[in-house]
Amino acid sequence: MSSLKPASPLDLALPGAEDTRREAMQWLTSLAKERRLSAKTVEAYARDLRQFLTFLTGHLGEPPSVKAILGLKPLDIRSFLAARRMVSVGSRSLMRQLAALRSFARHLEREGHGTASAFAAIRSPKVEKNLPRPLSASSAVAVTDSEVRAGENRKPWILARDAAVLSLLYGAGLRISEALGLQRRDAPIHGTDSITVTGKGEKQRSVPVIPAIQRAVEEYLHLCPYTVPPEGPLFVGARGGPLSPRIIQLAVEELRGALGLPDSATPHALRHSFATHLLARGGDLRGIQELLGHASLSTTQLYTKVDATRLMDAFEAAHPRARR
Repeated sequence: MSSLKPASPLDLALPGAEDTRREAMQWLTSLAKERRLSAKTVEAYARDLRQFLTFLTGHLGEPPSVKAILGLKPLDIRSFLAARRMVSVGSRSLMRQLAALRSFARHLEREGHGTASAFAAIRSPKVEKNLPRPLSASSAVAVTDSEVRAGENRKPWILARDAAVLSLLYGAGLRISEALGLQRRDAPIHGTDSITVTGKGEKQRSVPVIPAIQRAVEEYLHLCPYTVPPEGPLFVGARGGPLSPRIIQLAVEELRGALGLPDSATPHALRHSFATHLLARGGDLRGIQELLGHASLSTTQLYTKVDATRLMDAFEAAHPRARR
């Protein structure tokens, strides 16, 4: 008689030998309680393991035991990944699925069942990074102009605030979190030509500030009805509290309609535009990396592909020999 007690619907759905199902449930429980993963993430990991165990049942000819899983060869795991490819599963999903299986294998090792070396021997699928989608220079400038939204039923200081934030995204290449993380004392006004920004990983960098940004921030502070303390956030919401990123996202959505821009025109697209336009004007890749706060140059190099694509489009549109 089985000693297993169905702890959840996941338990009932998991295939495999009794010891495999028992270890699987212990693993899923540890993901939720010890690693504090969300319920959706745990469910996704359970689904990944379920698909793997179902595959192994057919691949091995019987429900896989813990011993059978530990005895797998890299070829067995590659066969599973190939089978998933056959049903049009993308690289990102396969990468997550392999991560789930490796996590389960580490659990088996921690529980003293043996070494699951085959899982570590498999390379993660290569994921093609999506190229950034910048705006044209004229569109990016228009997005940062408060006059474009002058006809909206918004208070002038609100429009000036949004324009100042967007100016920082395009004019200085900031992330929206970096712009909204600035304090009042950091305000680039009165001829300030640089600001210190705290980016990902709490890393700080110095970013130059062009006069257009200074004017936009000065206009916002001049119109702002609230007294913002030096240690308080530079940009405040309609009631004087910290400004939510969602407000800026909604502002850009409205600008998309007013300017006829595509859905790819987002606040982050202004940062992409900053890098792409600098590169197109002869900017140094290393310098752009420093301005953006990228830890790796490979991330910044994506913009060279964007520029190459733009040049090829221009060639195909204008060069006589490119026309058919």
